[in-house]
Amino acid sequence: MAKKVQPLRAQDKLVFLLALVPYLMDHNRVSVAEAAAHFDVPEQQIRDAVRLIAVSGIPGETATYQDSDLFDIAWDDFEENDQIVLTHMVAIDDSPRFSAREASALIAGLQYLSGLPEHADRAAIATLKSKLSRGASAQPTAMGVESSELDESLALMRESVAAGTQIEFDYRNSRGESERRHIDPLRVESVDADWYVRGWCHSREDVRTFRLDRISQPAMTSDAITHTAADVNLPETLFDTSPEDIEVTIDVVESAIALLGDYVAEDARLVPAGDRVRTTVRVPHFHGLKRLIAGLPGVVTVVAPAEARDAVARWARAGADRYTDLPSVSP
Repeated sequence: MAKKVQPLRAQDKLVFLLALVPYLMDHNRVSVAEAAAHFDVPEQQIRDAVRLIAVSGIPGETATYQDSDLFDIAWDDFEENDQIVLTHMVAIDDSPRFSAREASALIAGLQYLSGLPEHADRAAIATLKSKLSRGASAQPTAMGVESSELDESLALMRESVAAGTQIEFDYRNSRGESERRHIDPLRVESVDADWYVRGWCHSREDVRTFRLDRISQPAMTSDAITHTAADVNLPETLFDTSPEDIEVTIDVVESAIALLGDYVAEDARLVPAGDRVRTTVRVPHFHGLKRLIAGLPGVVTVVAPAEARDAVARWARAGADRYTDLPSVSP
């Protein structure tokens, strides 16, 4: 026995049309049968809705409907082949759109997110990128985000944390020294573009933080972890201070203090120094200080101690000298 179809109320009909128009726009050409299956409605309801769309629009300046003020479809295809193709759209094209530059930036961000292991629903991200491309006011610039071995290391670290198994890897510290480490991974975190894994290091018998881009040859073992986050002191801040840390005085633009993150201690004093603020940061060694200052060019100036100023100056000078040593290129 055929299912009796109740006629749509005016409000329901409007909701249905508002859903049908974007669907037809996204599919460019679609059969009545496909549209009916998508919305789970009878085919005749689709045909009636399409005919209604074709006499819908927005009146022009004369407050009367002209041909250009109404939706239009490829009538021959519709009447003879049951195919729906929108050939003219109104109002929707006048809505605000992302510029090509804005759409490119959003698409690049989505490409970066799609490369992270936690974003398993790649199909949804691909669909969103496609819609951004079609909906922009102009064709977005094609760009790509390069994947790296870090993606594999990050996925392995997350898998190890979830499984509660120990992991080992070669780790090169900021001094360039390399050593095989064996840890109970407890937490994977990021600061800006840098990823870290925190865990109990069996070599040091303490909690340690490791940057993933300094890890090589990672391997998940079959041994269960012997320490959990509840067993050890795992502070909320990513970097802990140590009695061996070096205290460095800096002048920094006040609005950039937040960019220094955990390097600035909670009890550090902020003293006005001209158009900047003078404060102190704690670093384990000058190698880390050089990287910190390089990330904030023109924003942070090292004041003391003299050894810190010399270390940063030598490092910057060595980088500049590499450009002067480049061979000249003839025009």
